Order: sequence, then structure tokens, then C-alpha cells
Amino acid sequence: MKPAPFAYHRARDLDGATRLLAELGDDAKVVAGGQSLVAMMNFRLARPRHLVDIGGLRELDRLHTDAAGGLRIGALTTHHTVESDPAGRLGADFAVLRRAMPWIGHLPIRTRGTVGGSIAHADATAEWCLLALALDAEFVAQGPRGERRIAAGDFFLGYYTTALDFDEILVEIVFPRPAPYAALTEFAERQGDFALVSAAVDLDVEGGAVRGGRVALGGVAAAVTRVPQAEAVLAGGGSFAECAAAAADAVEPPADASGSTHYRKQLVRTLVRRACEEAMAR
Repeated sequence: MKPAPFAYHRARDLDGATRLLAELGDDAKVVAGGQSLVAMMNFRLARPRHLVDIGGLRELDRLHTDAAGGLRIGALTTHHTVESDPAGRLGADFAVLRRAMPWIGHLPIRTRGTVGGSIAHADATAEWCLLALALDAEFVAQGPRGERRIAAGDFFLGYYTTALDFDEILVEIVFPRPAPYAALTEFAERQGDFALVSAAVDLDVEGGAVRGGRVALGGVAAAVTRVPQAEAVLAGGGSFAECAAAAADAVEPPADASGSTHYRKQLVRTLVRRACEEAMAR
């Protein structure tokens, strides 16, 4: 199929883009790499009357560490830039981001798709959404009223729904602290398919022992979700198997043609334990 008719607008600068969004209202969508939105438009699952293309705003294509030891990624940075890490900025502290990239589609998609686009799209199985939640990321949004920061835990509201206002653009993703003991893993029926279930963990390790951590799941609810029950097991000195069991008991994933609720709960149990083991092995 082909998309419904729409008007195309190419932004020349960030301020102009946000002013245009404010003028066009809810009928407008932002497009950058277009790897998610364009496909939905072709299937008539999305029918924006206006597209605002920010792909030319190269100031949003950046990746660097800050003075506090955190990592800042511009919204137009591609998945492949993170995967290849040409400047070696990720190091061991943020290697989980680089290792997670091969789970995203195939190479042509990773070459065109952007970090900010994936997060703003807010698919409940998206790797970037899961990583942001597990690593306590913050998002910087720019709109006509200026800049604001949104915690990942407050950003994902439901199916393809975020806390961004209609006239705001996600401009930067901030990972505030190193995550040397983090891992992401998932299960899909074929390489490159959307995950049935995904899991990410970020362990707090001291003296070779796990003192706590964060556990996040994708594919089990309308949005990526943290699992405090599993995190409590880690904080209490429980085993990875007990943490995984607590995660499986805490969720009630939807059933569909790809798997039952019980099947997805079993995947949660397997993937959380595997992610914990991989994180600790690093």
C-alpha cells in the first residue's frame, strides 16, 4: 500500500521545527530516519496530514561523554553509529549500548534509523526504550516554551504514547551514570523481527557481589516496564534464578498469535536470568 496524502515540510533549524509543529497541531508528525513511521504510513496505520522532516538538523547527530561521567546521545544519532562506536566513546562503562544494537532489525535499518526516533515512537518492544528505562536515562525535549527534561520512568505512557507534547521534539538522550554491569537480551522468532519478550538489567556490584539493580521488560505490557519485585530480590541478596522468577510472577503479558501469556512468562523467567548472568560476566 501507499500512504494517505500528506504535506511535506523540511525543517531548517530546531526552533523553526518546533514553531511549525505548534502551528500544525496534532495533524503533524516528526520524521527523521523514517524506519518506523513510514512503514506505518504505508500500511495506513498512521495518517498524518503533515510530516516535519528534521533529518537535516545535523547538530542533533552527536555522541559524547560529559564531565560527570555520563553519556549524551543526540536524537539523530543512528543505531549503527552506536554499534560501530567509531570514536571509542562508549568504552566499558556503556558497552551495553553497543552490544544491544545487533538486536535492532537489520543493518540497513540500523544505518538509517535514529536513537531519538526509536524512543519517541515508543514501541513496547524497542531496545532503546528498554535500555533507557533500565539505565535511568533522561530525555531532553525542545519546544516553543523552551527545554525540559523528562525521566525515562515518566516518559512511556502506553502503546506508542509518550509524555512529549505535540509541539516538542526529543533532542537528546542522557545516560547519567556508567553501567558496566548491564545487559540486554530478547527472543524473536527470526533474526530482525520484533521481540516477543525482551529484558534488560543494570546490576549494582560491589566487591564482586550484587548489591541491587534495575530490571526492565519489554513486550509484557503497553509500554516498557520496570519490575520492582525482581529488583527487591537483587537488593535482598537473592539469586538470579529467584530474581527471574519474581519478574515472571509480577507480570501478566498479553496473549496473541505469537504466544500465550504462560509462554511469555516463561520467556521472562529465562531472559531475566540470562541478562543477569551476562551482566555479571562482563
